[in-house]
Amino acid sequence: MFDWWRKRRAAPPIPEPLWRSVLARYPFLERRSASELERLRGLAARFLYDKEFHGAGGLTITDEIALSIAAQAVLPVLHLGLGWYDDFVGIVVHPGEVLAPRRATDEAGVVHEWKEALAGEAMDRGPVMLSWRDVQAAGAASASAYNVVIHEFAHKIDLRNGQADGCPPLRSAAAHSAWQSVMQAEYEAFREKVILAERFGGVAPWLDPYGATEIGEFFAVACEGYFVDGERFTREHSKLMPLFEAFFGGR
Repeated sequence: MFDWWRKRRAAPPIPEPLWRSVLARYPFLERRSASELERLRGLAARFLYDKEFHGAGGLTITDEIALSIAAQAVLPVLHLGLGWYDDFVGIVVHPGEVLAPRRATDEAGVVHEWKEALAGEAMDRGPVMLSWRDVQAAGAASASAYNVVIHEFAHKIDLRNGQADGCPPLRSAAAHSAWQSVMQAEYEAFREKVILAERFGGVAPWLDPYGATEIGEFFAVACEGYFVDGERFTREHSKLMPLFEAFFGGR
C-alpha cells in the first residue's frame, strides 16, 4: 500500500484508474474544468506525499481512502496553495462517527459532562479526524451540500489566525472588517431560518443547520455549499459569493 508514492522523493503522479474511480464517486469534483482537474490532481498527489494517514477503530487506510480524502481536502486550496495546510501532518480516519467526551461549566458553576458524536474534527495546529463513512457519503449527499472533508479543512483555513471566527487571514484590517460584516449578517439570517424551521415549521435551509451553532461553523458549512454546488450557493447566499470568489480564487 502507498508504494506508488512512497518510493520517490518527488510526489509521483496518481495512477489513472484510481484517479478516475475517485472522480466518479464524487461528481462535484468531476464537474470541474480540465485545467482545474489537472491542478487538483497535482495538489492531491503532493498532499498524499506530505501528510500521514492513520486508521483508527480497526480501519485500514487504503489508496482509495487516502485519495478520496486528499482530492476533497485540496479543493478549498486549489488556488491558494498547500501552504495553508502546513501546520499539521496527521489525518486520523475512523470507520464511522466518534463519541468524544465533552465537559463544560455553566454560569451557575454546575459542571456538565456528555459525549458528542463527531463525523470530523479539526484541531488548531493539530491533526484532522474524519469518519470514513461520512467521507464516502459526500458523493451521494451533493444535493444537500454535506461534505465532512471540506467542512473540516475549511476550519483549518479559518484557524490560521488562531481562532475559528468565520474569517480566514486576510491582507488588511479593512478587508477583515468588511468580511466580518457580511459574514455576521449572513450568519444571523441563517440562524433565523434554522429557528423558524425547527420551532415553527418553516422551510428548512439548504445548508446544514449545524452552521447555526456559531459563526465558525457557519463558515465551514457555507464552504461545503460553495465547493459542492456553486450555482445553488450563489442563489442561496448571493452576498457571500463575492467574498468566497475573491478569497478562494474563483470557480
